[in-house]
Amino acid sequence: MKKLIAVMLCLALTVSVFAGCSTTPPAGSSTPASASGDAGNAPAVSGGDTIKIGIFEPASGENGGGGKQEVLGIRYAHSLVPTVEVGGKTYNVELVEVDNQSDTSKAVTAAQSLVSSGVSVVLGSYGSGVSIAAGEIFREAKVPAIGVSCTNPQVTLGNDYYFRICFLDPFQGTVMASFAKSKGASKAFVITQLGDDYSTGLGNYFKSAFEAAGGTVVTGEFQTGEVDFNAILTNAKNENVDVIFAPSSIATAPLIIQQARQLGITCPIMAGDTWENTTIIDNAGADTSEIYISTFFDENDSSSSVAKDFVTGYKAWLNSDPQNLTNNGGNDGVAAVSALGYDAYMTAIEAIKAAGAPDAASIQAALPGVSYDGVTGGLTFDENGDAKKNMAYIKTIENGGFKFIQTQTVS
Repeated sequence: MKKLIAVMLCLALTVSVFAGCSTTPPAGSSTPASASGDAGNAPAVSGGDTIKIGIFEPASGENGGGGKQEVLGIRYAHSLVPTVEVGGKTYNVELVEVDNQSDTSKAVTAAQSLVSSGVSVVLGSYGSGVSIAAGEIFREAKVPAIGVSCTNPQVTLGNDYYFRICFLDPFQGTVMASFAKSKGASKAFVITQLGDDYSTGLGNYFKSAFEAAGGTVVTGEFQTGEVDFNAILTNAKNENVDVIFAPSSIATAPLIIQQARQLGITCPIMAGDTWENTTIIDNAGADTSEIYISTFFDENDSSSSVAKDFVTGYKAWLNSDPQNLTNNGGNDGVAAVSALGYDAYMTAIEAIKAAGAPDAASIQAALPGVSYDGVTGGLTFDENGDAKKNMAYIKTIENGGFKFIQTQTVS
């Protein structure tokens, strides 16, 4: 009997050893797949060495919808370029995804998880607050991060390990103030979320630019998780303002829009890049007239062959998998943050090539010199690690979707 037990234990140990040798992708990581059947898509290298790229994004919380769209752009880029040549050797690129839950405290834990997993570079996040919260973690670990759509200046300021490929809030706030003035507005009501770096930062930049242009600004603030904006909006109505500027989360946007219209407020309502999400249109319903946003990209911009090719391939890739469409809000529209996600991944690949080595220190040293002709425009970094960009796309909501109006620049 003892011999039988011993044999059984031996067999069990043998099975467990072989099971432990199998490889499975981490939860949330993408599998390389052709988006449109192009012959140029590189296959992954079987059994080759691996470089890990961390994906630091919200898949849940207030900004989960935007985070999912940003990740889609990254996954699509990875499907096209799943390998990279470094020092004469071909490496597989593995995406390691974490959910920062749109929460600044949980973002720290998510960032620490990426560092512990051995990533060489990080992409993200959608949301400036979570990016700022994680910045110190990446800096201390000496792991470079490339911000995708986190627009607050504090993300990169004083942190040699954080870069970004989007424009910044001082520019975005000035662009929207300039656009509001061009619409004839002389008095604005600015609504911001207390404790949210993106909302308060962008609101303040709009306020400063609007006042500098001769306008008057009245302000209102709300707490995170608030759902009743009637008191704030009643104040806006009583002030007889010409425009409302409300940079806020995807979850909050339809509430502000609906409640404003229900109070009889008919003036334009404006916001920044976070409002370019079709779930806002779905949830706000018939109340989306006179809504204006600034953003990073428009899928109908035909001025760039790089952008046109991206849109064609990306739409085919989205439609190849129902889960992609679900994560994109149930349609195949190309969100600006998806285009930025694509550019962020390709920028990371360029940095890895330029580094000539797969380690984080070499990639961080190479990033300042990277130059990349991206979907969202040419990319080089300034002394703070910020992309040198000076143009925004202004869009409105029409016929159940976002419609491009014009590009807007400021001196």
